[in-house]
Amino acid sequence: MRGAGDQLSIGERIAFYRRRRGLSQAVLADLVGRSEDWLSKIERGERDIRRLDVLADVARALRVTLGDLLGEPVLMEDEERNDDVPAIRDALMAPRRLSRTLFASSMSPEYIDPAPVQQLVEGAWSSYQKGDLGRVVQALPGLIKTTQQMEAASADDPVYRRTCAALSARIHHLTATTLSKIGEADLSWIAAERAMQAADEADDPLVLASAARSGTHALLAVGRFEDALELGEAAAKWLVPRMAAGDPAALSLYGMLYLRTAVAAARHQDRATSNDLLAHATQAGEQLGVDANYWHTGFGPANVELHRLSAALDLGDVTQVIEQAPRVDVDHLPAERQVTYLIDYARALSLMAKDDEALQTLLSAEQKSPAIVRHSTVVREVVRSMYRRAPATAGRKSSALLALAERCGAVR
Repeated sequence: MRGAGDQLSIGERIAFYRRRRGLSQAVLADLVGRSEDWLSKIERGERDIRRLDVLADVARALRVTLGDLLGEPVLMEDEERNDDVPAIRDALMAPRRLSRTLFASSMSPEYIDPAPVQQLVEGAWSSYQKGDLGRVVQALPGLIKTTQQMEAASADDPVYRRTCAALSARIHHLTATTLSKIGEADLSWIAAERAMQAADEADDPLVLASAARSGTHALLAVGRFEDALELGEAAAKWLVPRMAAGDPAALSLYGMLYLRTAVAAARHQDRATSNDLLAHATQAGEQLGVDANYWHTGFGPANVELHRLSAALDLGDVTQVIEQAPRVDVDHLPAERQVTYLIDYARALSLMAKDDEALQTLLSAEQKSPAIVRHSTVVREVVRSMYRRAPATAGRKSSALLALAERCGAVR
């Protein structure tokens, strides 16, 4: 199952929402500071919107979300056709989660040993980094419900309460990050907010900084680039005292927060700020010295380079990305990072109409993680654009491109 309208292009969605809003092309174009001819070409598929900040402006003018124009949400299906996103939604939106006071009489708190739950959480994070999103999505509803039960039982024990809160923050962080990866931006924001609330309760700067990463993911997913920048910088500064003690985990989280804020600044087309934030992350990577994986960050010098390429792509430096991407060694990084890098590289190749290379890059990414590639809105748009301009031989498109387009839901 997939969300309604997945096969529509971004331009077709803009036209749909524009007509529903009762706006002419001239009026909408004026609202976003563009020409009517520009908008007409976008809606007809003769031109692509390359910058997310421009797409976010169009979404605001149409009074819809960025996800609406990107064709989100999509329902997660893995090779076994597991689809537990509705179960995640049910767990996040359980009425008992809204008020402990109102539901106190119907709840029977029961002590749960944090140790085995911690092992399950670590296992789910490992699955995420391996690109096995189906396994993560399947595990999350039970983990969310478990942490809710732990929170209900922790009211009278401050130490247990902080332990439970730290686990809750990690679980909801993973939930937010996974949901943003598969296009469930609104649910991702709910999970990120829960992660931050739990992190406040945990009273641990590392837990809070880690949870803030989920907030930046959720904010970037809904196009709130300035807010993501503000959150990430505030969390990074919060870690400075811990870094002074030489804690490599604090250094890794600090570096990752600056990488996320650098991407946020790039999507806001603020090149100077993005470069400055990348410099902070570069310094942290050099200080750490290796590509480590403290708190499942995968942070280190190579990850800095991948984010530098991602920021360059958002800033429109496509040629730079194509020239530099093949030089970065990513084989030792988590599969999720490798696949994200390959998607960025394929997008850059597609923007330069190097479609054969882009296709092979996406197929390589799909081998590493079918779930990430097939549920990526970026991949869907790249494949759709390549499919539109692909030459037809004997009335047929490239079989490899068509097959990928069908697997991604880019064509019917």
